[in-house]
Amino acid sequence: MESSVRTVTTPVEIRTDFVHWTPVIAGALVAAALSLLLIAFGASLGLGVSSTAPTWRDTSRTLALLSGLYLVLTALVSFGFGGYMAGRLRKTWEPGFHSEFREFRDGSHGLLSWALAVVLSGLIAAAVAATISSKAVPPATTQTPTAGEALIAYDLDRLFRSDRRDQGNLAYSRAEASRILLTATSREGMKPDDRTYLAHLVATQTGIAQPEADRRVDEAITAATLAVKRARQSAVIVGFSIAVSLLLGAAVAWYAACLGGQHRDQLAPPLRWNLERV
Repeated sequence: MESSVRTVTTPVEIRTDFVHWTPVIAGALVAAALSLLLIAFGASLGLGVSSTAPTWRDTSRTLALLSGLYLVLTALVSFGFGGYMAGRLRKTWEPGFHSEFREFRDGSHGLLSWALAVVLSGLIAAAVAATISSKAVPPATTQTPTAGEALIAYDLDRLFRSDRRDQGNLAYSRAEASRILLTATSREGMKPDDRTYLAHLVATQTGIAQPEADRRVDEAITAATLAVKRARQSAVIVGFSIAVSLLLGAAVAWYAACLGGQHRDQLAPPLRWNLERV
């Protein structure tokens, strides 16, 4: 009597399409969420290169450097984890694929996950900024200060400080003074007639003597120049840190997706903590 042996095989789903969008989207969502979480945590610790506080101009260069390094670290962690998720969750490739072609496909999934996470984070940041600015808009009856006036608001307060109750149209005088002070930070500098006019304007508005008005104008010019200089430095640090973090994030996402793909196909040992060797 002949006996038959039944062989049971586990079906393996083979995918021949190039992009598996479900792992890409999952990795992008994880990367964006982790990035926003780490950025919020860093902001709570004071790791920010710029601030709306009046004393932000006194921030040391060491703190600015630490803020930039934290931003780079945030990109490495978030995009690396998102890229690994994109490579680890994908379907199995066709067995006949060459190893280099597998790495290219896995890396492409990590890069797509990185790009989608960057777009999502940018949209969320833009939405939050629009919401905050809309709530901070003053009533139509008040004059909205310009960006330059807001930058040197404290210096303008010191410039027009007076015991007078009635100083006329002080809002327009402050706006005009801010425009004149900002010309001191340009390449040509402040013109002599503008400085004379500004000193006369301060003396007229505050009622102080002309020599005291001249002294205040000199101090305001120095303070405004320093404020604009540090604001430009802060903008350069922010832009450079963002660019470096995004470039490194793309590279890490590519590498992490390749590593996740190897773990998915069991071509590399999984990531485990071997406590016995510690």
